[in-house]
Amino acid sequence: MTVSIVVVSHSEKIADGAVELAAQMAPDVMILPAGGTDDGRIGTSLEKVLAALEKAGSQGGGTGPEGTLVLTDLGSAVMTAESALEFLENPAGVLLADAPLVEGLVAAAVAAQGGADVQAVRKAAEGVPGAAPQPEPAAGEAEQEPVSSAPPDFTGDFELVNQAGMHARPAAKVAGGLASLDAEVTINGADGASMTGLMTLGAGKGTVLHVEAWGADAERAVEYVGGLVEAGFGEP
Repeated sequence: MTVSIVVVSHSEKIADGAVELAAQMAPDVMILPAGGTDDGRIGTSLEKVLAALEKAGSQGGGTGPEGTLVLTDLGSAVMTAESALEFLENPAGVLLADAPLVEGLVAAAVAAQGGADVQAVRKAAEGVPGAAPQPEPAAGEAEQEPVSSAPPDFTGDFELVNQAGMHARPAAKVAGGLASLDAEVTINGADGASMTGLMTLGAGKGTVLHVEAWGADAERAVEYVGGLVEAGFGEP
């Protein structure tokens, strides 16, 4: 069972469309829309949000160890989501993300598809461009040394052969698979587990991807990326 995701929007169409898009990248993740008012107008509905959260919980998301992430669009949607948490028997497993709705949702869905826990799924959502900046470490708090400061354990170079290059679907496949491995991976300098980071490379057909990996699953990670690239991600 993966982390579940609830989308709270002022528009039923926006919520449904965002869920449909994210589901293409993460077919095994439960993503539930809670958009618009009960009578179909623009606005938010506490009842809709509660119903979505309860459905997620009944599948193991809200009350189990997997957890549920909530993404919202505008200010009052945040307030509605926060109010809904007050009605839950166990709100501890439900987290709110401060992230752009569509970009954050896709990043979160890909992370959840890869088996990340709810904290990591929220981090993925809040790490996309346009999300609120993360707080700086407290004074005296040691910062973790970047993995890239050490020589990589394994590397590989692979040329993109599919016509469209590194667009959304290939980026989702790469990021989702790497997220489940015990490895830190960069691809042409971008975080290999970040779908949005990979898409911003603008890598088209013929581009050589330089993969560097650190950690216990470093070799598997490089082989995983190489296999996808050499197979053209299953595309023409």
